[in-house]
Amino acid sequence: MPIAVPLSSYAHVPETQEALDWADLPTIDLSLNATPEGRAQLAETLIDALRTKGFFYVTNFGISQAEVDSQFAIGDQFYGLPLAEKLQYVPDLENGEYNGYRPAGRRVLSSGVPDRVEVYNIPKPEVPQAFPPLIESHLPEIRGFQEKLHEHVLTPLLTLIATALELPPDALTNLHQWGKRAEDHLRYMKYNRHPAEDYERLEEGDGLYVTGHTDLGTLTLLFRQPVAGLQIRDHDTGAWKWAKPLDASLTVNACDALSFLTGGYVRSTIHRVHVPPRDQRDVDRLGLLYFARPNQGVVLKTLASPVLAREGFTANDFERAGKPAPTIDEFTVAKQTWQQSKSSVFRAKDGQEIVPGFKGQYHD
Repeated sequence: MPIAVPLSSYAHVPETQEALDWADLPTIDLSLNATPEGRAQLAETLIDALRTKGFFYVTNFGISQAEVDSQFAIGDQFYGLPLAEKLQYVPDLENGEYNGYRPAGRRVLSSGVPDRVEVYNIPKPEVPQAFPPLIESHLPEIRGFQEKLHEHVLTPLLTLIATALELPPDALTNLHQWGKRAEDHLRYMKYNRHPAEDYERLEEGDGLYVTGHTDLGTLTLLFRQPVAGLQIRDHDTGAWKWAKPLDASLTVNACDALSFLTGGYVRSTIHRVHVPPRDQRDVDRLGLLYFARPNQGVVLKTLASPVLAREGFTANDFERAGKPAPTIDEFTVAKQTWQQSKSSVFRAKDGQEIVPGFKGQYHD
């Protein structure tokens, strides 16, 4: 086992002082999950949050800030490696692979500005991957962190959703088992700052680092990020609101697979990343995320839930179109290929059918 490379301490930058239009999001306090009454209350709050907002905060999830900051430090140190070393770990992005390093400059933003976003994905232990020495030396810590997220956050949330749908408590956790191969991954994501002239050009266009989109899995977990950027589109009004960085929290959103499994009862949440406020444009934006997806081979068909049957949500996009529902791995490869293939044209693939019955879309 390699000796862990020493880490520098990681300090979060100050929050913006600008008056932004923040989203009003509900909070799921997992400390309430300890009693039957608390679980019933959380299940009701959670399903309402998923259906009306699509985003919510999670607090008291049993992972210390020191553990979180250590992951930020690993990500920060990874991005400090020479580009030539990072480029040794680029997967076949053109054909839907995504575990490993994705360099900046593969997308064109509005006004023709190249993106400056770097991504590094670490899958579950069952998925083979080569790691740079820095990551290899911290792999036990990273694996422990991934498993804690699964146990302390994902499992309680999936159990609460199943309860709200009047399904057996393990109906969703059985589709998301830690010890089985799946497309879950931990991500360190860096939005490198742009030169001033880029920001001027971006503001002449749509002002975005990442266009409005949905995530392809079940739930996405985002650790507190003080550099403002994430914006959420309201399900009902279509208005965009900023997601406030709440202390000691996770920001969680619903994704495509959960929408398919619930026949659209829970909608995949549309979100985007805006350029930071002016008082935060002199710093990079480092993100720490976990993308939860069903185990490989799970077919994305609507669950037989009494709630879904009563409410009339008995068929998802594929089923309504008379198409066979894909497995999560088939859908993952198809959507990742659509998202990641290099392009020199802004929104070149908008509206392209990526699997029969489902089109890839960007959202304004």
